Amino acid sequence: MATSLQERPTRERPARERAVAALTATPPRRLRTGATLLALLALLFGALTAWQVSARSAAADNVVNHSQPLSDDAAQIFRSLADADTTAATAFLQAGGETAAVRNQYASDISTASRLLAQAAAQTGAGDPGQASIQLLNTQLPVYAGLVDTAKADDRQRLPLGGAYLRYASAQLQHQMLTEAQQLYQTETKRLQDDYSAASSLPWAALGLGLVLLAALAWAQVRLFRSTNRVFNPGLVVATACATVALLWLAVGQSVAASYLSDSDTHGATPLQVLNQAGIEALKCRAAENLNLVARGSTTAYEQTWDAESAVLAGKTGYLPQAQNLTTDDATAQGSIKAALASWHDWQSRHDTARSANQAGNYQTALDDTIGSGSTTINAAFTTLETSLNDAASHEQAQFRSLADSGRGATSLLAPGAGLLAALAAVGVVVGVNRRVAEYR
Repeated sequence: MATSLQERPTRERPARERAVAALTATPPRRLRTGATLLALLALLFGALTAWQVSARSAAADNVVNHSQPLSDDAAQIFRSLADADTTAATAFLQAGGETAAVRNQYASDISTASRLLAQAAAQTGAGDPGQASIQLLNTQLPVYAGLVDTAKADDRQRLPLGGAYLRYASAQLQHQMLTEAQQLYQTETKRLQDDYSAASSLPWAALGLGLVLLAALAWAQVRLFRSTNRVFNPGLVVATACATVALLWLAVGQSVAASYLSDSDTHGATPLQVLNQAGIEALKCRAAENLNLVARGSTTAYEQTWDAESAVLAGKTGYLPQAQNLTTDDATAQGSIKAALASWHDWQSRHDTARSANQAGNYQTALDDTIGSGSTTINAAFTTLETSLNDAASHEQAQFRSLADSGRGATSLLAPGAGLLAALAAVGVVVGVNRRVAEYR
């Protein structure tokens, strides 16, 4: 057994040497072997390029058609729920005189939240991290709506429990449903950023292999020149040209796509997220304002909520100043955000006036100033602010779509094009080297 183990390498060595000799013993064999390796390298470059570009194109497609719409839908779910809370409080304050506009707005908010939740559930898989939040919200939404209906029914009968039911419903929404909605929004926003990263990353492996291919083609042509004294080999020249075009197309195309996608984030998705948050905070402020009147001085919690949320909305580092800073080079968005800020200052001033009236015991004056229909009421300032934010958000959504579509389109033909050029390079190598091999016959 020992002798057998010692002799095995000796018997295998001649076989390996014969295999190497079969590939390299003569100049024609060496040329064919080199051509085969170069052709395989070219095909590998084409395959790797197609794979990496396709992966990035799929991520860019996800940005446009999946993750960004889901992120925006999650924000709209949050806004619909917050607006339902605000509208329910407004209806309650109308004390049996609920207007058709308020009633329809509340029904629309509940319907929109339900529709978007169903849509989000259909667009996410069973193991998706957002599914847990979607399921909880679907379970909690009818419970909230039932509590609001109970509060309205009690109020119509002049039962004091109506206000308690409404405050309880609002607390459930604020502390449970909006928390889940915020979690869903954060989950979908993270997915969006992950897709952006995947779509914008450069295909370094394909770029590196392309450089290796060009270096190998250059080395092969130098070797042929030294052995044949012929400056150009047409097949290898064509192969080098195809590989160069494919490599440049890959580098430039993916860089252009990454630039467009980055712009779609900077000048579309990110400002849109901030504007959505500003709209949410405005609704929280409005709900706190209305619920404070529903409470009729029984608690100061809602005034504290107003102070906290208004700082988040329009404080020095609030969402409105952030949105203004993010859109400094966009006159359309700047105009809408400046209008929103002007409306906010009107709202803040009117809020202080209504608060003073309420604290002085002038409840009806505070109520009229808060939910009245006149042009100098808080309701008018809030409506104007919300309209301005929606205008800015619509503009940023259009910006995002245009830039992201351009980024996605920049590499639409790159994967098949690079694959075809790599195949032509492989053919050029084989044809060019075979012409040299023929000279040995």
